[in-house]
Amino acid sequence: MKKLRVMLLVHSTLVPPDDLHHWEDPRMEKYQTEQDVKTALLKLGHEVEVVGVYDDLAPIRKTREGFKPHIAFNLIEDFAGEGAFDYYVVSYLKMINVPYTGCNPRGLLLARDKALSKKLLTYHGINVPRFDVFPRRRKFRVSARLRYPVIVKSLMEEGSVGIAQASYVENENQLHDRVNLIHEKTQGDAIAEQYIDGRELYITVVGNAKLDVYPFRELVFKYVDEGLPKMATYSVKWDYDYRERWGIDYQFARNLSAAVAERIPKLCKRIYRILGLSGYARFDLRLQRDDQIYVLEANPNPAIAEFDDCALSAEKAGIKYPEFIQRIINLGLAQKQAN
Repeated sequence: MKKLRVMLLVHSTLVPPDDLHHWEDPRMEKYQTEQDVKTALLKLGHEVEVVGVYDDLAPIRKTREGFKPHIAFNLIEDFAGEGAFDYYVVSYLKMINVPYTGCNPRGLLLARDKALSKKLLTYHGINVPRFDVFPRRRKFRVSARLRYPVIVKSLMEEGSVGIAQASYVENENQLHDRVNLIHEKTQGDAIAEQYIDGRELYITVVGNAKLDVYPFRELVFKYVDEGLPKMATYSVKWDYDYRERWGIDYQFARNLSAAVAERIPKLCKRIYRILGLSGYARFDLRLQRDDQIYVLEANPNPAIAEFDDCALSAEKAGIKYPEFIQRIINLGLAQKQAN
């Protein structure tokens, strides 16, 4: 395996300290993904230069000129505090001819906009929740196509930002209040999606032209009473103690019918290609009792810390974490050669 010079791109506030070496270090949680990827790259024998980016691309240009990286390992999820601008960084990497890991700019743009991606999937006959978009600073109007209950969330933000139990709304008054809250909290547009009751599955797809689907993960709600909404709120996603208290856990999906287990990989590969994704992605699905599958979200460049769903799915498929990171690098280099 060729040893590479890797420019590790991270948010400016997430540059891991040089003395961060121990799992019990309380700072580890903040830098988990960045440190896990950096450690894996070093174990693989690569030379790593960590570059923090916020609202200026100059650090990337300087590192390209001085370090001369073979590839940029992209962990950037926003630019200048705007999640919708993550594709700017990747576009710049293409412009300066630096190969990069993960998704291409077009795929990032299409998948980030929850309404746009749903429109594309609907056109291709793929089940998505009914939805309505509520632009910021526009008059509040509800279309006739919306069906309660709905989940209200940010149109562009990821990571369950702004999603809480109160995001589940059952009438227009509740909808109006929650939309206003999302407008204020995110300073962006809101989307209200029909609540789909069912099992929540997470599917990791890796590849460019040839795609691999890894074993499915599931978000399980043990203590939530029948009939109450089950949602991946911000607390569910980021608060381990909250999950422990409410019996919420991530695990590998069990007891799926053979037909569903066969349909899901085909469906996710199809979505991957419709949205023009590359590198790696995670799809959030809802499986109803009648085995109908709804696509909630497509997530290019999802979290890839060692114990995140994507890496755990890879390990279940027989791919250890450093191998998984190397595969992501190989796909980035292959994507550059294909262009």
